[in-house]
Amino acid sequence: METFFKLKENGTSVGTEVVAGLTTFFAMSYIIVVNPGILSQAGMEWGAVFLATILAAIIGTLVMGLVANVPYAQAPGMGMNAFFVYTVCAGLGFTWQQALSMVFICGILNVVMTVSKLRKYIIKSIPLSMQNAIGGGIGIFVAYIGFLNVGIINFGGGVPALSTLNQPAFWVFLIGMLISVVLLVMQVKGAILISIVLTTLIGIPFGVTTPSDTVSFREACQALPSTVLAIFKEGGITSLFAEPAKIPLVLITIFSFSISDTFDTIGTFIGTGRRSGIFSEEDERMMESSSGFKSRLDRALFADATATSIGALLGTSNTTTFVESASGIGAGGRTGLTSVVVAICFALSAFLATFVSAVPFAATAPALVMVGVMMTSSFKEIHWDQLDEAIPAFFAGIFMALCYSISYGIAAGFVFYCIVKICKGKAKEVHPILWVCTGLFVLNFVLLACL
Repeated sequence: METFFKLKENGTSVGTEVVAGLTTFFAMSYIIVVNPGILSQAGMEWGAVFLATILAAIIGTLVMGLVANVPYAQAPGMGMNAFFVYTVCAGLGFTWQQALSMVFICGILNVVMTVSKLRKYIIKSIPLSMQNAIGGGIGIFVAYIGFLNVGIINFGGGVPALSTLNQPAFWVFLIGMLISVVLLVMQVKGAILISIVLTTLIGIPFGVTTPSDTVSFREACQALPSTVLAIFKEGGITSLFAEPAKIPLVLITIFSFSISDTFDTIGTFIGTGRRSGIFSEEDERMMESSSGFKSRLDRALFADATATSIGALLGTSNTTTFVESASGIGAGGRTGLTSVVVAICFALSAFLATFVSAVPFAATAPALVMVGVMMTSSFKEIHWDQLDEAIPAFFAGIFMALCYSISYGIAAGFVFYCIVKICKGKAKEVHPILWVCTGLFVLNFVLLACL
């Protein structure tokens, strides 16, 4: 195990990696029941999506851990599943089989982009100040996810506001926050995981720690054939291009899937990998070599790209690298052993979903907030007194949370970076790939506005 994962070389141990894996799993385990709840609204069977979600997470995360040797977990992403159901199916009128087909094509495009090194070149084209802004922005985004998950921030009055502390979940959340802060400040090993476990237990007398309604493993297995390889059945991928009039809409939708998936992943890798040092040495090697998958980042990008298509074959929306992986990294995870532990937990959850679903948002939200606090340290590397650097950094960092999208935050940063450079007469300093990416983001916004 030491030789395979290179634990000492990465400054970690088996115990640390196991704790990190458990932390990441509990921080993202909500997807097990939330994803089928969302996709079933498009007509898919709940049990089938439940098992497809777990299988996609297991396969994607194992590839990330065993091939790339990095501590990232994959699963069907929030946001993308909502786009799948509410925009593609409900709004544009596509069937869920057709939507899955578009996700599959999106995954193939991402594989091509990764093999051709395009995604690596995009990362290399992003200036250092923007990378630091993305890292800090990921921190704000992760913390914001925590606040929203527990409902401590609400929009009932039309504007964001602090909820009235009259619900048991809020009190459990606040107790969890207190536990997390005390354990982290006291530098207790495994502080984040301990806080999740203790807060979950505290939630029992409050009536907050309760299991969700799920199906049995047997029922899920019986339902799974309805989604597996559904894209190759009647009404699947061949039907996408059956009507010439709808082909432009199909291409626009695939483009939207792809650009969001690509930059969500890039943002997560830059934001968490740069601060923790997971990709630092590999980045240097990439600057020197343009052939082969010689670095962990190359392999991690490939693992992420393949997971999307695998998920579509099984019957779920875009499988992507979860930003909640930051919680495990914050707990000390540095190698693929963390990912292997997460994958094992997902495998067990297929049989123990009732117990896993009992872990409330009130228990995981404090962990996400604390991880967000740690990640915002990247902002200190930005020269805030220089407006040409501060403006793009601000928009990249803040818009991730405001738009609830990593890719939209990156888009805002790119757009203002180009504007600032033009105004300063330094347009030539903008990397050509950055110009192209900015143009694609603008095109994406225009096309979405026309849908």
